[in-house]
Amino acid sequence: MNFIRSLTLRQLQIFVVASRYPSFARAAEELHLTQPAVSMQIRQLEDVVGLPLFERVARKLALTEAGERFSHHASRIIGEIKDAEDAMTSLTHADSGSIAVSIVSSATYFAPKLLALYSQQYPKVDVHFSVGNRETLLRLLQDNATDLAIMGRPPPELGTTAEPMAYHPHVIIAPLSHPLRDARRFDLQELAGDTFLLREPGSGTRAVVEHTFRQHLFQPARTVTLGSNETIKQAVMAGMGVSLISLHTLALELRTGEIALLDVNGTPIERTWQLVHSRSKQLSPTCLAFRRFLLEHAEPFLENEYAQFAFRPPKRAAARILEGAAPADLGRTK
Repeated sequence: MNFIRSLTLRQLQIFVVASRYPSFARAAEELHLTQPAVSMQIRQLEDVVGLPLFERVARKLALTEAGERFSHHASRIIGEIKDAEDAMTSLTHADSGSIAVSIVSSATYFAPKLLALYSQQYPKVDVHFSVGNRETLLRLLQDNATDLAIMGRPPPELGTTAEPMAYHPHVIIAPLSHPLRDARRFDLQELAGDTFLLREPGSGTRAVVEHTFRQHLFQPARTVTLGSNETIKQAVMAGMGVSLISLHTLALELRTGEIALLDVNGTPIERTWQLVHSRSKQLSPTCLAFRRFLLEHAEPFLENEYAQFAFRPPKRAAARILEGAAPADLGRTK
């Protein structure tokens, strides 16, 4: 199958964007094209490849098996071209160019504020960021479709470099009416009769919860899986159950007193935010400057945002976390 000469860069760009959405109309909005123009380019690409790349499933577009395989290659090609463009740009303008940053959904509560601070200092740099669960970010890193990723747990299965960026506590939340709302230092087993609201498989938060349950030999009476942090918070406030969730998703609810933190032994679960990039990727000077900015500013920014909630280990414990100590070895202070 010799179709390389017939492919166009524009077709690959349109395909990569279209593969992220359930309809060509959504892709057309991002690309600033009409839907017929997107459809035509995809049809031409399918003619060149010789296989259908999309199919309709329950009125939504989905990638075929051929589309799934081709998307990996297309993303890598676009990523390599972007790397070349950034490298050439950085030779003359180290404070310009573009950066692609991918973040897990729990980081959406603070990462945009950090990006805004960066943009104030470097207004010529174009920062693109995408949001997904942990599995989505791993694929983007593997496909060279992102420069940097902010996530909670570095991927040992990929050749990546991970740097601890900030302390990242996870806490157990409950509705204000929960009978243990005012209890102090009780065991997780006291919540065995509660419904636990969980993120979807593949998310970093779900992995933290499952690890915690195994550590404590804990099995809740019932679990319900929900697709986002926002849905979980709303469900907790409505009295559906309790949840183990990132403290950094709770600033608004805690400030307004709409949700309760439970004082469970062993919490907060101490993790770190990690800044990750592919080991084989040559980071441009612009990207390196952005990396330094995050490593310098993320920790003090989050400390300031959440200082009033006092969920912070002593400095020596924090240093051990950042040096890679096992979270289970560290105690909680209030």
